[in-house]
Amino acid sequence: MEKRLEVDIQVIIHATEDLEKIFAAFKETFDMDKEEFSKQDLAGHFENPIILLHSKIKKKKAQFFVKKLVTLMPREQISTIIEDLENRYDDSTLYLRISKQSLVKGQISLSDKEPVKIKIFTPIYKQTDTEETFTALLTQGTI
Repeated sequence: MEKRLEVDIQVIIHATEDLEKIFAAFKETFDMDKEEFSKQDLAGHFENPIILLHSKIKKKKAQFFVKKLVTLMPREQISTIIEDLENRYDDSTLYLRISKQSLVKGQISLSDKEPVKIKIFTPIYKQTDTEETFTALLTQGTI
């Protein structure tokens, strides 16, 4: 039996970016519809319009998302995450940032600049199992 899995996604869209391209990228890559996102209109420091997209997916949808994410991510980047794992999780949550630009191109790559923020949660009851659990998730796409 697979463990419970939840994925939390957050994306900031600036006025110069095309919201529909972002939705299309999520649909094409992860089979996520725009209705699965909540949209919040915000104002930037200079009153420029900013949109905050947020989605929380669970169960089979979350499992599909994670499997697709690790399948599309280059192996060397997965190795980088695993080597730096202790700095990428807190309790039962793994934190990743992927490039919004690469996502629009149908690719997945790590990025800290204008990223899509992803939190992957699975209950881990023994702290000693955390790195092993997330390593399995990143290498196999499932736990």
